[in-house]
Amino acid sequence: MRLPLTARHLFDTGSTPADTYATLARRTRHPLRSARAVCTALGIPAAETQRRLDDCYDALLANPRPGTENDTGELLEALGVFDIPKTPDDRDLAIIELLLTAIDAHGSIRAGHQHGLTRWFTTGNLTTAYLSLAATQPHPTTGNPTHYWTTLTTAGELLTTTTPDPRLKPALTHCRNQAQAQARAAHTTHP
Repeated sequence: MRLPLTARHLFDTGSTPADTYATLARRTRHPLRSARAVCTALGIPAAETQRRLDDCYDALLANPRPGTENDTGELLEALGVFDIPKTPDDRDLAIIELLLTAIDAHGSIRAGHQHGLTRWFTTGNLTTAYLSLAATQPHPTTGNPTHYWTTLTTAGELLTTTTPDPRLKPALTHCRNQAQAQARAAHTTHP
């Protein structure tokens, strides 16, 4: 059986990557081959597929238990194993670099938030990554709030030049206001 072709057919009929994995794993009883077939059908490069599956093999695919295929598929999807990478252009790379700088200036990004940000960078969903960071307050003692907000302002300005998402302008205004408040506070404490 050509598993990637079967996976592609399941996608064409509306199946999600998690559902497709579960169907293939139940049929074949080979979770690794099933996960690899889903990645192949999604167009994820072989080397990237191998890296992703190596990262989760021991925990999710090495010792499968019958009846857990749906749960395993959902976990693989939540971990980003089935995320389709987008090749960033120069603008995307500049935005990602700014967002990474903001993450460093935050001072305390939680692991789950960091995982989500990494997935959004991989899939090219930079608007969601930006909005997520714009809604997050930097840590006041371990972070650098002034640098955080000014960097997010620059990233937002770059995003709004080509992305028509109406959520960006209010987020950019929020970041600008926060950056200005931080600058005023720094000027007041250090005349």
